Amino acid sequence: MSVTVAIPKETAPGETRVALVPDVAGRLVKSGYTIRVERGAGAGAHTTDAAYQGAGCQVVEGAELYAGADVVMKVRPPAPAEAAQYPEGALFIGFLQPATDQESVRALASRRVKMLSMTLVPRITRAQPMDALSSQATVAGYQAALIGARALPRFFPMLVTAAGTLPPATVLVLGAGVAGLQAIATARRLGANVRAYDVRPEVKEQVESLGAQFVAAEATSARLSTASGYAAEAGEEERRRQQE
Repeated sequence: MSVTVAIPKETAPGETRVALVPDVAGRLVKSGYTIRVERGAGAGAHTTDAAYQGAGCQVVEGAELYAGADVVMKVRPPAPAEAAQYPEGALFIGFLQPATDQESVRALASRRVKMLSMTLVPRITRAQPMDALSSQATVAGYQAALIGARALPRFFPMLVTAAGTLPPATVLVLGAGVAGLQAIATARRLGANVRAYDVRPEVKEQVESLGAQFVAAEATSARLSTASGYAAEAGEEERRRQQE
């Protein structure tokens, strides 16, 4: 029996992404899936309806999108009114934060919709092709450096001109996770002097490998990273030291 997947248009303000691109959709179609895409769903991501149709997808509107759908793929959590349209017992896949998106979770649960959150995919080798969170963090770090360069009323790199020499800007990146490391690399490519801070002293080598200076806080006995390498929540004393 064919599995029907619905790809709705994102409704959150400023959201331009789409949950499934034609290349991946085409592979699912070849595997026997039926893919329905809401008309205009990919417009913000520079993807046309014709590209989806060329991949074998059905481009639909209105109630036809969800009729008999087994899976709904979406980037952002659905609003309650949107979740109310999902077929009962369907599967939702998207960026869902169960602890904070409680309204969406309750709305989906009321429809007995099963939920898979892309933010909770384990960061292990076997799961890397599904690690959408890291890929989006990479984009965020890159964009952060560009936004900072655009907002700064001076150049990032050192410039030697006939009128004199302009020293390079100094950029401080807070946090050396996936996004932070990408921001460091991008700011360095733009010619800035870069410093970076993280509560985990073990990332110092990664920061320095990108040509940045690691800013270390005063030594503390508290462990600020988990066994899996993520940053742990700091206590009041650790936060004071960080601010200093």
